Amino acid sequence: MASAEPIPLRNRVAVGGALIGAFMAVLNIQVVNTSLPDIQGGIGTGLDNGGWISTAYLIGEIIVIPLSGWLSQVFSLRRYLIVSTILFLAFSAACGFAENFPEMVTLRALQGFFGGVLIPLSLVCVITLLPPASRPIGFAAFALTATFAPAIGPTIGGAITDIYGWRYIFFLNLIPGALMLPALFWGLQPSPMQLQKFRQGDWLGIATMAVGLAALQIVLEEGNKDDWFGSPFIVHLSIISAIGLIAFLFQELRPGNKTPLVNLRLFKMWNFAFSSAANVMLGFVLYSAVYLIPLYLAEAHGYSARQSGAVMAWIGLPQLLIIPFVPWMMRKVDPRRLLALGFILFAISTFLNMNLGPDDSGPQLLIPNLIRAVGQALVFPPITMIATAGIPLKDSSSASSLFNMLRNLGGAIGIATVQTFVTNREKFHSAIITPQVSLLDPATRERLDMLTGYFEAHGMADPAAAQHEAVITIGRTIELQANYFAYGDAFALLGCGMVLAVVATLFLRRPAGAAAPGAH
Repeated sequence: MASAEPIPLRNRVAVGGALIGAFMAVLNIQVVNTSLPDIQGGIGTGLDNGGWISTAYLIGEIIVIPLSGWLSQVFSLRRYLIVSTILFLAFSAACGFAENFPEMVTLRALQGFFGGVLIPLSLVCVITLLPPASRPIGFAAFALTATFAPAIGPTIGGAITDIYGWRYIFFLNLIPGALMLPALFWGLQPSPMQLQKFRQGDWLGIATMAVGLAALQIVLEEGNKDDWFGSPFIVHLSIISAIGLIAFLFQELRPGNKTPLVNLRLFKMWNFAFSSAANVMLGFVLYSAVYLIPLYLAEAHGYSARQSGAVMAWIGLPQLLIIPFVPWMMRKVDPRRLLALGFILFAISTFLNMNLGPDDSGPQLLIPNLIRAVGQALVFPPITMIATAGIPLKDSSSASSLFNMLRNLGGAIGIATVQTFVTNREKFHSAIITPQVSLLDPATRERLDMLTGYFEAHGMADPAAAQHEAVITIGRTIELQANYFAYGDAFALLGCGMVLAVVATLFLRRPAGAAAPGAH
């Protein structure tokens, strides 16, 4: 095997700084989501409006990710990444000082617009600043930003909010930012701006993409709450999104478009296409699981944000030990096999959560979470390597933008899907359980009598009131049991999503430079 190409120190520092930025941007989403109830109270808004604090960030992020490759060419990678980092940190701090709802939503949208740049451009730095033999190490570090940050976010968010207050979760970004900025200033080589590309930009593509993705993100975030297509608002936004995205695809693939915003023809590359399909399912399952577990623990077992974060930490912390060894594994084992194994372990971890019940709280989720940690650690470096292998350096920005956008879009679709799925399955199971709890059934009457006696013995002198409370208690028990079944069904759905990802890996071809089958 050829000796590894030396990596200049400046390149190492630049890649490290860029990866800190990606970690910071992903972490910010989960930290804020954990603290939403406190933020809502702090700025005087209700639950319905509070969701826009997260939605605004995600809209800004999903719009800028496809733009980042083009803008990094216009202003140069160094200048664009450094300025975006400074503005991300500035708007993060400004969010900590926000006093009302309109201020917070505006600042969050701007924070997302500049923070979203940090994710795809960190992958661009890995691809362009590291030699091919060293990229698996860079991909492994990038994997930590994508998988460790969402898992550890609830823990950090819950702890900071409990100890210092919600405003400090926004000031938290200033600490890694103080390390990131000097690394980028020193590590990235200056290069000239190409302002002519700004004048020649694909402005129709930019406009249709921005409108289509922003409308789609709002539909996915607000659809379940507004009864989906029962809401004229959701119907109108869905139409706008469909028109915008169809127009965007037509514009980008139009033969006469010499300067497309992103190179969609990369999907003609076999491995990039199937890796992207698996990546969408990965985003679907990864972000849905991060959403479902704390929600299940809170609703079914009364866990606080901090307690749920401690459970989620067992998905994140083991990856710190496993991911550093994945590049070595990729040199010894065909990365497609590692990827398939990771997806299979991820699927097993979700299927283990199918049969939830009253005794299944944090401790019982430990084994599935540890299995998921191993699976996630084995997935991200190989899938990134396979997707980007053979992509020309001139297309690395487009590839990174598309790859990261699809994972985020998969996550948004996944969360919207499981929100609706859990609601509908809870109604389904309630409809099945309720008729079986009949007042004509001796067991039901016996349970009612026992509960009535309990309430009378604990201060309810009126027998009718005690019986009424007993009926309410049985109703809550039915609702809770239906919730257990609904969450179990949702985890089964996520397992099926991982099975689809495994199927996508079967179509992958061995990337150039990967370990041959049976390699030692």
